[in-house]
Amino acid sequence: MRKIIIVGGSRGIGNSLLSTLVENHKIINISRVQPALSHVNLTHYTCDVLIDELPEITEVDSIIYCPGSINLKPISRLKLDDFRDDFEINVIGAVKTIQKYLSILKKGNKPSVVLFSTVATALGMPYHASVAAAKSAVEGLVKSLGAELAPTVRINAIAPTVTDTDLASKLLRNEKMIDMITDRHPLKKFLEPKEVADMAEFLLSPKASAISGQVFKMDCGIVSFKI
Repeated sequence: MRKIIIVGGSRGIGNSLLSTLVENHKIINISRVQPALSHVNLTHYTCDVLIDELPEITEVDSIIYCPGSINLKPISRLKLDDFRDDFEINVIGAVKTIQKYLSILKKGNKPSVVLFSTVATALGMPYHASVAAAKSAVEGLVKSLGAELAPTVRINAIAPTVTDTDLASKLLRNEKMIDMITDRHPLKKFLEPKEVADMAEFLLSPKASAISGQVFKMDCGIVSFKI
């Protein structure tokens, strides 16, 4: 039974990951809010990753860092603090987590890390300047650490398109917007959190033992196809 740290497992994709993995793995969740789910395999630490000291943990095989942001504004309305805040939650939080647990992670069973990017790093999208800049840094981190930590630790990222979570609720707030977003994707759908969780589970598993330093676009065709 693998020991997996999930940062941000109380909501959204992180919560779907927690629910997917907790039956067969020991899960250590670190988030500001305790997950609604209770399970014998789940240990929770209430912690703000950007402010608080991360908890002391003695064993870990994998880390999943889920916190992110969707801060969509025209460049004229974005303040420098918006860029700083997006960089902090998406990049600095991930770096802080990896640095904290790297020494024990290296001793884990086939250790691996999964981070999260966005399709907006590959597809120029209006109003995405701040989040695209931050997530591009996440992708650079994946490439660099994939090389630095090989062959001991694998690190990959998932770059989802719009996913039906609280974070994306403003994009999916009515039927008209749902229909518009669905129609923009060549596969005529957007993502459910469980789909992203299943991809993360694969990347953590021995089935992905040959994969590191990669960013997987779960794009429903919006980046890959022009139809």
